[in-house]
Amino acid sequence: MNKTSFIIAGLFTLLLVGCSDSKRYAIDQDIAPDAPITLGHIEDATPRYEPYSLGGNKDYTVRGKSYSVIDNPVGFKQKGKASWYGKKFHGHLTSNGETYDMYSMSAAHKTLPIPSYVKVTNLDNGKTAIVRVNDRGPFHEGRIIDLSYAAASKLGVIKTGVANVEVEHINVPNNNTAKDNAHPKFVIQVASLSNADNSKKLADKLKKTYQQPSYVESKDKTNRIFVGPISKVGTAQDVLKKLKQDGFTSAFIKKHKAQ
Repeated sequence: MNKTSFIIAGLFTLLLVGCSDSKRYAIDQDIAPDAPITLGHIEDATPRYEPYSLGGNKDYTVRGKSYSVIDNPVGFKQKGKASWYGKKFHGHLTSNGETYDMYSMSAAHKTLPIPSYVKVTNLDNGKTAIVRVNDRGPFHEGRIIDLSYAAASKLGVIKTGVANVEVEHINVPNNNTAKDNAHPKFVIQVASLSNADNSKKLADKLKKTYQQPSYVESKDKTNRIFVGPISKVGTAQDVLKKLKQDGFTSAFIKKHKAQ
């Protein structure tokens, strides 16, 4: 397995539950850090265009309940209760493979694409904050967002534990393309062959079998066979799983570079 496929395979094995309970944490109950941070030094996350990550954006099921990741969150607003997570999860991986930092302005949400930027308003005290969603959760009834310790401190949620909030998605235009906040597209490299005819035959067979576009990319007498491009990362992951089950064990996903 090459380095790229190893990394992606690792991402696929991450638990989507993000900030839900797990045996992998050293602390049983979540707590605040030993030394509280100074509110004057907490700055909002700065919204910027980021392609959606390979990890954490597939539809999933937790505790018997299924969740569908929102394809287009433009205009998304939601009211409900916010909670927070801190020291127990600090330094562990988030759902998209990043490292959770309780001092960053981040959050977990069940269905917004990762990463996303949202404005959170504490309806109990009027305070606001902008956070970057990079994790999944919270999986407690009635709660819609799990704030990092820093974000919860700025919003005044640490003392109360939970608060009534409004979450509003912030749309960030992608100035490099004609579409705003567009998904990147993905391709799956299935095989690499030296024979051009055999490569074309395999591409045709893949197209028919998996009902997805396929093509051959030839360079330096090497023919790489791809399935895609595929617009949804969840669909790409499903196709990858089927390919591996069908014997293409070295197949891996990568972002499609438009010609």
